Amino acid sequence: MIRVVLADDEAMIRAGVRAILSADPRIEVVAEAADGRAAVEAVRAHRPHVALLDIRMPRLDGLAAAAELRRTAPDTGVIILTTFGEDEYIARALADGAGGFLLKSGDPHELLAGVHAVAGGAAYLSPKVAHRVITVLSGGRITHAAAARRRAAALTPRERQVLALVGAGLSNAEIATRLHVVEGTVKAYVSTILTRLEVRNRVQAAIVAYEAGLVDHT
Repeated sequence: MIRVVLADDEAMIRAGVRAILSADPRIEVVAEAADGRAAVEAVRAHRPHVALLDIRMPRLDGLAAAAELRRTAPDTGVIILTTFGEDEYIARALADGAGGFLLKSGDPHELLAGVHAVAGGAAYLSPKVAHRVITVLSGGRITHAAAARRRAAALTPRERQVLALVGAGLSNAEIATRLHVVEGTVKAYVSTILTRLEVRNRVQAAIVAYEAGLVDHT
């Protein structure tokens, strides 16, 4: 069972998201919060697999909450709920350790897929958000993509293969199955990849994979 803490300052949004999550028998919403500080406290109390955070909340916004959770509850994956009007926050959320980005206006199946992916240790970017993340971080510059290709080229062929699968949103277990290796081997590859690319987490690695052309993001 995937345990989720849901935080949004709008009661109707929380009700809608809870209804979607409750439709999956493998997901349980263990707590709700109407502000970021309450969300952090709920995560500390319940130790969920995933914290689903709105960006704009009182007391502590979702980005600050994500940063605090990365320090105090690193075993809880964070998914940020966003809109296209919040592009300026994407890079900060990425740096603050978020494992997923979802649109409130997106397909409900993306919400479920994102929760499962992040709970399994994978990164998840819904297709539209992935495109926006790449655009925001690269500024639309070809030179940025070239830099990403150079960084990826420094990896071994096997590491690039693992990076491509990370970029595609696969968990360690799924990558292990795909490559016919044990999960511990994949974890070691991912750790090495993060170090060699000088990135903090799987989402940042996934962005490099997208920008380097290792993943089809059309």
